[in-house]
Amino acid sequence: MNYISLSARLFIGVLFAAFYPASVTLAQSADKKVEWGNWVTWGDQQNGTYHNPILPADYSDLDCIRVKDDFYAISSTFQFSPGIVILHSKDLVNWSILGHAVNNLNEISPQMNWDKMNRYGKGIWAGAIRYHHNRFWIYFGTPDEGYFMTSAKNPSGPWQPLHPVLPAKGWDDCSPFWDNDGQGYLVGTNYADGYKIHLFKLTADGRDIIKTYDNVIHQSEGSEANKLYKINGWYYHLFSEVKPEGRAIMMERAKKISGPYREIKQLNHGEKEFYEPNQGGLVQARNKKWYFLTHHGTGDWSGRIMSLLPVTWVKGWPIIGEAGTDGIGRMTWEGKMPVEVASKIIPQTSDEFNGDRIAPQWEWNYQPRKDKWSLTEKSGWLTLHAFMPLDPDNLLKAGNTLTQRSFRTSYNNVTIKINITGMTNGQKAGLCHFANPYFAQIGVSCEDNVRRLEFKGVKIKLPGPEVIGNNLWLRSTWGLDGASQFYYSLDGYSFSALGPVYQLTWGSYRGDRIGIYNYNNKAEKGYINIDYFHYNLQQ
Repeated sequence: MNYISLSARLFIGVLFAAFYPASVTLAQSADKKVEWGNWVTWGDQQNGTYHNPILPADYSDLDCIRVKDDFYAISSTFQFSPGIVILHSKDLVNWSILGHAVNNLNEISPQMNWDKMNRYGKGIWAGAIRYHHNRFWIYFGTPDEGYFMTSAKNPSGPWQPLHPVLPAKGWDDCSPFWDNDGQGYLVGTNYADGYKIHLFKLTADGRDIIKTYDNVIHQSEGSEANKLYKINGWYYHLFSEVKPEGRAIMMERAKKISGPYREIKQLNHGEKEFYEPNQGGLVQARNKKWYFLTHHGTGDWSGRIMSLLPVTWVKGWPIIGEAGTDGIGRMTWEGKMPVEVASKIIPQTSDEFNGDRIAPQWEWNYQPRKDKWSLTEKSGWLTLHAFMPLDPDNLLKAGNTLTQRSFRTSYNNVTIKINITGMTNGQKAGLCHFANPYFAQIGVSCEDNVRRLEFKGVKIKLPGPEVIGNNLWLRSTWGLDGASQFYYSLDGYSFSALGPVYQLTWGSYRGDRIGIYNYNNKAEKGYINIDYFHYNLQQ
């Protein structure tokens, strides 16, 4: 039986609440019915209605399309690998993770590899997904490397290797469009040049821009989040811009794709109190009704979460949310399901590590080192081999940290079981939360052949009791306030708290991630085996 020595049971468990960033201040709506971040229910209510947010987790920079009866959405992933997460739904409310479009971040830049880790807040920004000529197409930008594209016959892959469309710094938020004659276009923002929005023609294969066709169709403060649509003979250019009230969704239209785009309309209010829903995809369901799948762009510790807003066409303009007397939309918190389904679905979370590949909910922090992890070395377990971080004892510079999104629900409980028999001197491994530049971790630190529990944050380290035994259970719990408490157990049933409460945070455009870490400050030695990752949350 595993046990902890009695002499080590007296360890520090003091709370250092002042050490960590304060929790997000809540803002309440005018009707006093909704308080930001304090939603008790979310998503499909199983009674023909849904409540926003439909996904209270970090799915940023959304775009969405419908192909027959299926909806597909993509979300930006920054430095996480694999990149560009692809979601699937039958009703626009219940979403599962289908996969990713970018398997190798080194196709973008070596700075995103495990031996560089130099793209926090950068990497894969907003993109767009389209269906054309029986293929799925994804275009996206990075602030340092430019625009890239890939395509696939099946949205679950395989996706073609990335191809650079516009290799230049200072561009973001691109979107492709194919006209009825088959000619392709790409719209995107040059934010480094005063947020000018350019319209390019694409080559016939969609892989490159035709540099002789470059048309600036718009420029305003912070204008980005571009999409192009053709509806009822009009070319609509959707974008967002910064107004005194906050970032708002805008649209301009013309009879020719080249413009001039002289008609312009504000589609929703900025609503800073609701964290500015402003970037997403306009999509029509089978019932002919229109919707806007959006993120809340301000962001907080849960990231830029997902909501679904109804769209009402008023005098040829798609008003997003509830249309006010001023003809501009406002945030809505509930609505009728676009399509009724039998059961509620949420993106995958828990993992028994029984498969032959990493499950789609997981994303490594940067491109991982392939030879240092395995699902086959010990059947039914994930094996992580330790190697030295770029900065000693710095979680944010340690390669092969496996992560997934943290949900903002009233109850969250994550438990992992690890086997630590393979740990060696200098090695640290366990469970963590992080959002650059903050992190907190609970796990085992091995020094002088002594394995001891440890809580560690950016500016704090608390030693725990010595661990004698082979298996260890680690846990984090948090609620709507994002206040996480770490626990440990030696039998999987009785858990004890270790360390202070850690306030989950936002950083580098990302919400909190929960992850499994393993590194060695002294040498390329040691390993751990993870039996399972169990995530229980309020649905």
